[in-house]
Amino acid sequence: MRTTRAAAVAAVTMSLALAATACGGGSSTDGGGSNDSPKTLTYWASNQGASIEVDKKVLQPELDKFEKETGIEVKLEVVPWSDLLNRILTATTSGQGPDVLNIGNTWSASLQATGALLPWDKAQFDKIGGKDRFVDSALGSTGAEGQDPAAVPLYSMAYALYYNKKAFADAGISEPPATWDELVADGKKLTGDGKWALGVEGSNPSENIHHAVVFAKQHGADFFTADGKPDFTSDKAVAGVKQFVDLMAKDKIIAPGSAEYAQNQSVSDFAKGKTAMLLWQSASANLKSQGMSEDAYGIAPVPVQSGTPGTGTGVNSMVMGINMAVFKNTDNIDGATKFVKFMTSDAEQKVLNQAYSSIPPVKGAQADAAFNTPANAVLKDTLAKSAVAAPQVADESQFETAVGTAIKGLFAEAAAGRKVTEESVKAALEKAQQQMPTK
Repeated sequence: MRTTRAAAVAAVTMSLALAATACGGGSSTDGGGSNDSPKTLTYWASNQGASIEVDKKVLQPELDKFEKETGIEVKLEVVPWSDLLNRILTATTSGQGPDVLNIGNTWSASLQATGALLPWDKAQFDKIGGKDRFVDSALGSTGAEGQDPAAVPLYSMAYALYYNKKAFADAGISEPPATWDELVADGKKLTGDGKWALGVEGSNPSENIHHAVVFAKQHGADFFTADGKPDFTSDKAVAGVKQFVDLMAKDKIIAPGSAEYAQNQSVSDFAKGKTAMLLWQSASANLKSQGMSEDAYGIAPVPVQSGTPGTGTGVNSMVMGINMAVFKNTDNIDGATKFVKFMTSDAEQKVLNQAYSSIPPVKGAQADAAFNTPANAVLKDTLAKSAVAAPQVADESQFETAVGTAIKGLFAEAAAGRKVTEESVKAALEKAQQQMPTK
């Protein structure tokens, strides 16, 4: 999911627990939806562009096209990431929500557990052209294993390392780092005179989680056991989180001020030349909107501990992206299905994913020449070979909040000049684990 969102507030845990009893968002139609309002739909879109206004300019012409084709008016609201999850959770309990909405793919299993979203079984997928139209890696982040998906993939993204070509040349660095040791060594050459090697969004728990999962995987750890129980404090998980935070605390290649970032400031710093490297999801459109030429930067895979990216400890990204979901209690179930079909059609996938520099999760669109750029080659290769889905457990959103906030606190300690030790990392993760729901 694109990390323009700030942290979901602590009320998420309680809201989700209540939502689990909602069973279809309070629908009076026994969770099956109706066609009582066949001429209108409400759509909550996530903020994918550089601003909400940019999203409206991208989306409204497509919604007008859909209305012309079907006679169905789509009432659009672009919801900031800082509000989206809590708005959705409130809707699952009140029954007062949109017909169709975007969800971050890491939330799929959590929102599936509320029972408020329409399941996408074979019959429902057949209405939009079939499940086999979609890339397997994107389908892997649509809900818990063994259950019908709770959503349909819309945009796919992966993390990459963006690097400033001039800064690298000035520092005498001929190629991007492939391992974290190389990144730290290069980073020390790139840090100085008011500039820093790398930026992070240290106050954004969700962004922290994306990196923490990858670092833990590279150390051979998961944050959940095979049966879905939290396992935050294993030695390998602690080592992964510590290595991430140590980029500021020990290696000192990240500015202390980055500990307060939560609204894409690290992207802006990179675009303005204040940092030489950026770890981000499908950043090209965002950088272009801030005036950075595509010729000014290169794109490389996120570093690994050693060797090359791949499966197991070679994982270097989560499978990021946006899914489309339908509330069970929609008053226009047929129209909502038509809208999902329209948005995931090959033609619309090309339009939308080009606008957001993301990768179509639809096979036919992904094969289009427009997505065969050097930048997309890195992202597509990562998604195909070395990205891993977020934990598909019902408590995933609480995990993001608890562990992501713990890492936020560790960055704050590092920014204040305090030493981050294995003991302090383990204590922070232990406290996070205690905040998880008990079964």
